[in-house]
Amino acid sequence: MKDKAEKMEQEQNEDLNLENDGKEKEEEPKRLKQLDTESAAEESSETAEEQADEDKLQDEEKNINWHDGKIDKAAREKNLGQKGMVIWFTGLSASGKSTIAVEVEKMLFNKGYAVYRLDGDNMRFGLNKDLGFSAADREENIRRIGEVAALFADAGLITLASFISPYQEGRDAARKAAGKDSFIEVYVRAEVDTCAERDPKGLYAKVKSGEIDNFTGISAPYEEPETPDLI
Repeated sequence: MKDKAEKMEQEQNEDLNLENDGKEKEEEPKRLKQLDTESAAEESSETAEEQADEDKLQDEEKNINWHDGKIDKAAREKNLGQKGMVIWFTGLSASGKSTIAVEVEKMLFNKGYAVYRLDGDNMRFGLNKDLGFSAADREENIRRIGEVAALFADAGLITLASFISPYQEGRDAARKAAGKDSFIEVYVRAEVDTCAERDPKGLYAKVKSGEIDNFTGISAPYEEPETPDLI
């Protein structure tokens, strides 16, 4: 009888151990999930704190304020006898942007206007010589030119900017920088095939031979102007 009782007790203990093991296995995923959640929360909190510290540091480093002078755009325009503005020529390579801008500059100059031309290739010899032709560099290229053109317009000059400027967002930013009343967007529209036939710089031939990648209109996008002022 004693042996039988001991055997029954042993079986009960084994059943109890199995039951506890089962509960532990069921609860293990919950514990792991809780640990992951706590870890993610701690990491998120640390990231937020780091970002807040970084933003605060940047604000402290900037310490910049706009400094107004005693001569504004209106005064400069009155002195020059003209309205300072940006005329922005956009279109594919070889569409005729630069050719048109050169002729417009000559015509306005001969009529006595203070005018200056900013050309896509020319700017890459100096201000933008550090930029390539990736999407990010193209955006930065247009951002810089948009700001420069806006400064020229603020000086009272008629500024002619001829740039492929493939992205609508970049052209909109240029318009915003100059002011919507001081910006004219001219879409020099030409089909890719027409531009490839002209190919004054031999760029389309290089694209065809594989020498050039990320070429606007072929291997890189060109977003046609949504509402150009002139076509």
